[in-house]
Amino acid sequence: MPPIYVAILTYIRPLEEIDAHVEAHIAWLRQHYAAGTFLLSGRRVPRTGGVILTRGESLEAVEALLKTDPFHIHGLATVEIIPLQVAMAADGLKDMFLGA
Repeated sequence: MPPIYVAILTYIRPLEEIDAHVEAHIAWLRQHYAAGTFLLSGRRVPRTGGVILTRGESLEAVEALLKTDPFHIHGLATVEIIPLQVAMAADGLKDMFLGA
């Protein structure tokens, strides 16, 4: 199983600027869901950024992928990437994360 990475996006521009690029960001997310790279994503609460759970062959590959996000391209958000070696998962998620 390729490693799992948690990408934590933090907005560094006002929400009005974020909102102007949300459609492009969503299209980008959909592209990577279709490719099987992204596993889940959503907004942080309160709305200060977002979180993406993704697979990747290496940290460098995930970094390169996240640099193609419209939020990154337009200087709207920073990203922290946390590599995760999954050790346990709920029954419905074991196949996805552990290869059961």
